[in-house]
Amino acid sequence: MQVTERIGKSLVERGRIDHAALERAREARARAGGSLVDALTGLGLMPEHNLYEAIADATGIPLARPEDYPEIPILEERISVRFLKESRMLPLREDADSLVLAMVDPDDDYALDAMRLVTHRAIEPRLAPPSEFEVAFERLYGADRNIDRIVSDIVVTGEEEDSVEVQQLKDLASEAPVIRLVNLVFERALDSRASDIHIEPFENRLIIRYRIDGVMVEVESPPRRLSAAVISRVKIMAALDIAERRLPQDGRIKLRIKGRELDLRVSTVPTMHGESVVMRILDKGGVPLDFGRLGFDDHSRTIFLDMLLQPHGIVLVTGPTGSGKTTTLYTALQMLNKPDVKILTVEDPVEYQMEGVNQIQVKPQIGLTFANALRSIVRQDPDVIMIGEIRDLETAQIAVQSALTGHVVISTLHTNDAPSTVNRLLDMGVEDYLITSTVNGILAQRLVRTLCPACAESYEPVTELVEELGLARFATSGPLRLKRPVGCEACGHTGFIGRAGIMEVMPITDNLRSMVMRHAVAGDLRRQAVDEGMRTLYEDGLMKAVAGVTTIDEVLRVTRES
Repeated sequence: MQVTERIGKSLVERGRIDHAALERAREARARAGGSLVDALTGLGLMPEHNLYEAIADATGIPLARPEDYPEIPILEERISVRFLKESRMLPLREDADSLVLAMVDPDDDYALDAMRLVTHRAIEPRLAPPSEFEVAFERLYGADRNIDRIVSDIVVTGEEEDSVEVQQLKDLASEAPVIRLVNLVFERALDSRASDIHIEPFENRLIIRYRIDGVMVEVESPPRRLSAAVISRVKIMAALDIAERRLPQDGRIKLRIKGRELDLRVSTVPTMHGESVVMRILDKGGVPLDFGRLGFDDHSRTIFLDMLLQPHGIVLVTGPTGSGKTTTLYTALQMLNKPDVKILTVEDPVEYQMEGVNQIQVKPQIGLTFANALRSIVRQDPDVIMIGEIRDLETAQIAVQSALTGHVVISTLHTNDAPSTVNRLLDMGVEDYLITSTVNGILAQRLVRTLCPACAESYEPVTELVEELGLARFATSGPLRLKRPVGCEACGHTGFIGRAGIMEVMPITDNLRSMVMRHAVAGDLRRQAVDEGMRTLYEDGLMKAVAGVTTIDEVLRVTRES
């Protein structure tokens, strides 16, 4: 017997309606189409909530409570919003095997089968009274949440970006639908834990991508015709010149989303099909300035702190762009920041403001370069100097002179590992005797994605893998087990949530100093450092994989054994 007939029969048997009312509802259904539930609701034969309580009793399908509806859309990237609206369904929550689904019409077998086919999960239906469903649907997919509905309100007179005049761009970028659209891009980036937003115009598409846990993910994007409006809106927010489309520009946006203060570092560059925009999200509230949470274990933290707490000298943090170097420097500054310690920084840009630290923003356009700023701040009598990045010989020489005159200098450098940093300084032109007399130590790091604690699955690796990677040396007691990603709602079905550092800490010892004076190559320096107890990036990554923090594949993705 169909659900519809069970509902009607049950309502009559329980005395909620009589046979005449049921027949009226059936006739209305035959005339207007739809379901018996719609007919009963439309005729007003019962209050909506009472009707759905009765349907729940008749079918055994629980009611969806208002608090069951999610804060953000679920499976938005896989299920059409139009299909959900036409079928009057809303995903409430999901796990690896099942999907809880709110439904206005429990008799819609076609919709249920479609959801099973798309999600490959068992469906657990919940009854949704229409008024509650409409409120929840509008909150999740209404005009302020759905790109399709927003862009339908935007009219662009010129199809090509060059055909839109500057004043038109200003007017278009200030319209409410464009503002909502760009705000939605920011809001979704925050919900996704993205570190960067990329807006990239191509010949036939405008692509928006987020970098989430170090991996690029493409998301729903507006049509190509809106690229000029979207990019102009971002440029206006960043106080950039929207008329200048031929040269790169840099700016910043400060905004508040969902109660969180955010800084966005904005960079635009001209490309074949328009301006490409990249925004780095600087979320101070979301950055853990704690060595343990950054990925330092007791071994690496002890060595790194010994280097930092020397009375003078240089400590360098190295790695590629996006490897967490700046966060490590800020964590070191927070540890050194005491009332009796004066700290000055020279940065480009100042990413996070720290109480009690004097921070200088580099402005090359007015002559305030790293080197010029450093010459001035040495006369400010600091105890600790932080240089955002050593980019050239002049900056390196001033850093060395500052260390020689009794200052602690911490900075970053772009090299692949700790030993090759010495060769990079030599290649810059820094004298070997200055390196050996000033550099206390070097930290190299990478970021690996960390496994989601809610769904990570433990397994025993095959013997061949254990032997090939030498994993047995990192095992403690009992059989060696690793973990692999599974995916759940908490991690967005990626199996990973957040990132942690893998570290290579190389203090400059007397033996290494002797080798530097002989201009030893990076490989020889590495072998000596390992003999003296240095743990390489690769080894630190394998240890974290054995500890269940990350996976072997993640470690191999970001580093390899030298």
